[in-house]
This record gives sequence, C-alpha cells and structure tokens, in this order.
Amino acid sequence: MTEISLVNPETVGLSSVRLQTLDRWAERLVDSGKLPGVLTMVMRRGQIAHLSVYGEADVERSVPLRSDTIFRIYSMTKPLTSTAIMMLYEDGNFQLDDPITQFLPCFRNMRVFAGGARGKWESVPAERDITFRDLLTHTAGFTMASMAATQVDALYRDANVDFTFGECSLGDMVERLSEMPLLAQPGAAWNYSAATDVLGHLVSVISGQPFDEFLEQRIIEPLGMADTGFAVPPSKLARLAANYRPGDGGRLEVIDDPANSRYAKKRPIASGGSGLVSTASDYMRFCDMMLRKGELDGVRLLGRKTVELMTSNHLRGDMGDMGQPRFSESTYQGIGFGLGFSVMLDPAKAQILGTPGEYAWGGAASTAFWIDPVEDMAVLLLTQLMPSSTYPIRREARVLTYMSIVD
Repeated sequence: MTEISLVNPETVGLSSVRLQTLDRWAERLVDSGKLPGVLTMVMRRGQIAHLSVYGEADVERSVPLRSDTIFRIYSMTKPLTSTAIMMLYEDGNFQLDDPITQFLPCFRNMRVFAGGARGKWESVPAERDITFRDLLTHTAGFTMASMAATQVDALYRDANVDFTFGECSLGDMVERLSEMPLLAQPGAAWNYSAATDVLGHLVSVISGQPFDEFLEQRIIEPLGMADTGFAVPPSKLARLAANYRPGDGGRLEVIDDPANSRYAKKRPIASGGSGLVSTASDYMRFCDMMLRKGELDGVRLLGRKTVELMTSNHLRGDMGDMGQPRFSESTYQGIGFGLGFSVMLDPAKAQILGTPGEYAWGGAASTAFWIDPVEDMAVLLLTQLMPSSTYPIRREARVLTYMSIVD
C-alpha cells in the first residue's frame, strides 16, 4: 500500500476536533448498514490534512476498505475528458463556438423532439449546429437513457445508446446517438447527458489516437495516477471494491462483484463520461493539478487561463435557470456549470456551505469531489452505492468539511 503523508490539520488552518465529526458521520453511515465503507480525504494548501477510511470494500468477503482501494468513479471521469479536449483546444484545433460537425458530420441536420410517443414522435429542425461549448456545458440537447424522465430518454433505451457498457465501438455509439432526436435546441437548456462521451470521441478524431490511449499518455501517466484506467488488471483486482445498491430490508445488495466485475477486462467503449476507475491518491493528484492552475510536479497539462475559463460559469444564470433545478440529491439553484465542472455561484441560494468559484462533480456510485480555489482546498468522498441519490451524503460531507476551517 502506498504511504500517504499526512500533516497536522491545524498547520493548514483546519480543526482536528471538528474533522472528527466527519469521521463519526462516516462511521454512522457504515454501522447503520447504509454504506459498505466510506473514504474521505481533505487537502489544503497542497497538504493532505485528513484521511478517514472506515468500513469494508467487499462486505461479503469481509475485505476492509483501504486507502488504496480502487473505486468506480463513473462521472468523475468527465473532468479528465474535459481536460483532454481542452488540451487539444490549446493546440489550436478548434474554437469553443465551432460546430462539432466539422469533425463529426453525422451531427448535421439534427432534429429536436417536439412531442408524441416512443413509437411515433414529432420533431423540428435544430436551429443551429452543436458546438464544442455545448458539449462541455451539457447544453447540446442530449440526454441519457438512465435519466428515465423523458420520451427521448426512452428512445435512447430502445436504441441501446449506452456508452458505459455498450458492445460496439465508441465511434459507432456516437453515430447511434446522432440518430436520436435532441431533447432541446442546442444551447437552450442544461440537461445532464452523453455529451462528454461525444467529447471523448472527438479527442480520438482530432488527435488521431484512441481516446483511452490519449488519456493514458497525456493525463494519467504524466500525473502519476498509477491506479487509474478503464479496466483493473489481474494484479490489482483484489483492491477493487464491490458496488452495491439498497436491497430488500435495507440490506446492501451487490451489483458488481470484484471477482467477476465488468471492469476486470477492457470493454469495447472507453467511456469519457463514466468509464474510469481510480483511487483516492490518484484522483487527488488530478484535483491538485487543477488547484495549481494546470501544473503539478513540473508537469503542465493546461495553461492558467484555460483552467480559469473551464471553472467559470458558462450558463445564463444557474442550472435551475437553465431548466434543471435538481439533479441527483442536490439542488442546482445557485450553481452554474463551466467546461466540465459544476461551479458554485451563490451558497446562500444553493442553501449549502461553500465558496463562489468552487467547482465540483460526482459519480453514479455516490462518489464526489470539490475544489475550492479561494480556500486552497480539495475534498474527496468515495464509496460504492447506486444510485447516488439514495442518501444526501454529498451535501452532508460538504457541511462537515467546511465547518472544520478555522483560520
């Protein structure tokens, strides 16, 4: 196990006593049977000041959770994919307002859902082409089959538009997506979607190399994220946590067993929206790179101005103003969206502790991270329970973390 160096919280302006409340909270969640295990990590001023690991990675086999446990991070893949496409933006390959049709002609002449049922639906022409910024901000008009909220979501399910576990190539799945009607006009509304998977394919098309290879060679390896990837090799499979959902009688029910996990072998699609596994140490290195405005340990992935652009709000107001006031267990009043991250605009409107300019995202198995440049702090919350809306643990963890700041 890689040793994680911890500093005394007080040396970076955090209270050891108050952080113990975060530990007790995690212990209650595990001891009550709600979660299999919980890992929390807090970095401030470039130092890891708190690491709590409690519970089990695999309840059935009594495997304890460890600091090097490998987690399915699902949508926490999206910030890495967004970083990849912005690296290509810095290389001069496109502008944010360029239509993606210049690289993906399959998205020409898109139609927008205008009513009807799955068997017979009506549409109108898209008023303009989808742009790179539309993809990065989830305003392209796409949705996801898993949303299960609209007729368009149902059309995705009928057509097997599934980037996480689809059995065709990434390019073929993108072509399949292009045949679906849009949920809204490009740029008109914020809808969480498969847009980041399209970005992953664009990385491949623009760079000329497979998306997973680009991510490995240009981001994962340079940052030293040794346990991050789209599959878990046999030598590391014992460290992969089991994934759960609430079962009958409140018992945890396994939905992905490490012994025969889908992640034990390379899947046909390297999903830029949800495909990665990672560890706390690895993902915190990505957070540290973002906090340092694109550079870590002498390796620069992005320029300072690019990071500032990515972590600025690009919506007309907040996500609630753009049509989706709530997603997962969180309200999105007072929270905007940048190029790959949610962005805190107004903590009072969001009714949660935080700082304007703080950016974040989470994953379907109840994982989360947030980065606060003003407080020079990054926080990780890792567990494995689906869906992420089961318990409001992200909001609770935010309160317990922020209340530990004492300087």
